[in-house]
Amino acid sequence: MRPLPLWLPSLLLCGLGAAASSPDSFSQLAAPLNPRLHLYNDEQILTWEPSPSSNDPRPVVYQVEYSFIDGSWHRLLEPNCTDITETKCDLTGGGRLKLFPHPFTVFLRVRAKRGNLTSKWVGLEPFQHYENVTVGPPKNISVTPGKGSLVIHFSPPFDVFHGATFQYLVHYWEKSETQQEQVEGPFKSNSIVLGNLKPYRVYCLQTEAQLILKNKKIRSHGLLSNVSCHETTANASARLQQVILIPLGIFALLLGLTGACFTLFLKYQIRVKYWFQAPPNIPEQIEEYLKDPDQFILEVLDKDGSPKEDSWDSVSIISSPEKERDDVLQTP
Repeated sequence: MRPLPLWLPSLLLCGLGAAASSPDSFSQLAAPLNPRLHLYNDEQILTWEPSPSSNDPRPVVYQVEYSFIDGSWHRLLEPNCTDITETKCDLTGGGRLKLFPHPFTVFLRVRAKRGNLTSKWVGLEPFQHYENVTVGPPKNISVTPGKGSLVIHFSPPFDVFHGATFQYLVHYWEKSETQQEQVEGPFKSNSIVLGNLKPYRVYCLQTEAQLILKNKKIRSHGLLSNVSCHETTANASARLQQVILIPLGIFALLLGLTGACFTLFLKYQIRVKYWFQAPPNIPEQIEEYLKDPDQFILEVLDKDGSPKEDSWDSVSIISSPEKERDDVLQTP
């Protein structure tokens, strides 16, 4: 048998030492999966998927740490995101940011822990809240119809600091079959008057907030609010038209009805007279004769008639042309 090379025992010893000093690949705890940071208005919520399950009955807890640009890492104790069992860490402190100032660049990382075993840290991309936030629509929106206008009141999506402000846009259109959207703005005020609208028309609208940073940079377009529709009231000119046109319309309607009735009367005059003519009455004498046909008709007609004496006047002839002519002939 050939003797072993002198370098082989030393190589084996080195290999055994390295294996003893390195952890077993199966004893390493799996890291959390797919960490995501939700930035909406003033909310900052870190979520992740749990580590793959194993046969170890002990619970898995998670630890979250943060760092600023200096590179030193700190545990999250307020809010408590150290040794937690849920796969979420709410960094907003109950709805309003308390931990991370908005203009600061923040680094986050999370790892899993089971007993003495820990996983590798899983880091996220650094973020600045104002640079990466999703701006929601304005809150508490109320719309009051005006004279040919809509008055819109609202509050900002969230409170801003460090020189940041909001500006607002209004998207609106007349509710009809052909909707043509128009945009008014930007506005700095939380009260907007949408004027020059048609009276007694229904308009639908949505409001939008844009975050303006300290360097006057527009972060991005925000989310639109829900659609709401409102009907405008009459303006001064429309009311004046009503005051003038309504009486004229009533007068024209009455005049038209009068002319139509007169025309119908002329056209159906005979029928109208026939409809409104009283039915003929039978004379009383004839009615009695019809009740007793044995009577003579003349007697019935003369019944209850008092005999009337003939009346005349006396006339005397004083002269006549014939008599005058005879008198003239007899005169010698």
